[in-house]
Amino acid sequence: MTAELSLRSILSQTRLPLNEARILLAHVLDKHYQLPRSALHSKDDLEINGDAFSEWQELESKRLAGHPIAYLVGKKGFHNIELAVGPGVLIPRPETELLVEIGLRQIEQLKKAGSIPKILDLGTGSGAIALAIANADSEVGVTATDQSLEALAIAQKNAELLDLTARIRFAQGNWYEALNPEERFDIILSNPPYITKQDPHLLQGDLRFEPLTALTDQADGLSCLQRIIEGASSFLAPNGFIAVEHGFDQSNAVIKMMKSAGFSEIQAHQDLSGHQRVVSARK
Repeated sequence: MTAELSLRSILSQTRLPLNEARILLAHVLDKHYQLPRSALHSKDDLEINGDAFSEWQELESKRLAGHPIAYLVGKKGFHNIELAVGPGVLIPRPETELLVEIGLRQIEQLKKAGSIPKILDLGTGSGAIALAIANADSEVGVTATDQSLEALAIAQKNAELLDLTARIRFAQGNWYEALNPEERFDIILSNPPYITKQDPHLLQGDLRFEPLTALTDQADGLSCLQRIIEGASSFLAPNGFIAVEHGFDQSNAVIKMMKSAGFSEIQAHQDLSGHQRVVSARK
């Protein structure tokens, strides 16, 4: 491409899928011209050059090389909120919104019974689960943990951007090690690393650029789930509830873990693609 092309020309010449090109070009328009995405249609004869055009070329090249769009634009929508994301955290997936919905249903039940529940999000990453819940319910107390200081910094930034810092507490440490042993929660939620170390998808698509520790346990994909489930009873209040996200083929193994840990009311939940994606249970 030559310098000074109109938006229309850029979109007609790009080697990216049009939906991806529009997202990246809209990011450039917002950053350099403070124009909304609708300008791609209403002002499609607008010519961009200089820094804006250079940034578009860089974004296009990085996306063609496979870099995730969410990292390139620095944000990702998730369950009615927008999160800042970067290479230090997992990109929130639509499948994980199921975990949020399950948690919110439990919160509603507890509030109807007259209590204000305490929520724990283990391995919070960008803060997606914890912040989505805090955003949806202003009364609950939410604690979010992560062993990665880089991830916690991004989660805390998101809490500030969403004006939710007063509703959430962050703690650094590996799973329950981040907590006071005396703490008890009504609901524990977690989307831990559950991809097996041999999974070829780790070398494909967006996963190549995401933090490996947030994707795989470097084993069979079940060790983090095992640790979370085995330790949950010590941190759950009486009749407390736990729900964990897992791989599409791990439901039976996770159900078995829940049974071995002495949980009751064990239930498998399907995501929008029809895959078993979450197992929940009660202490």
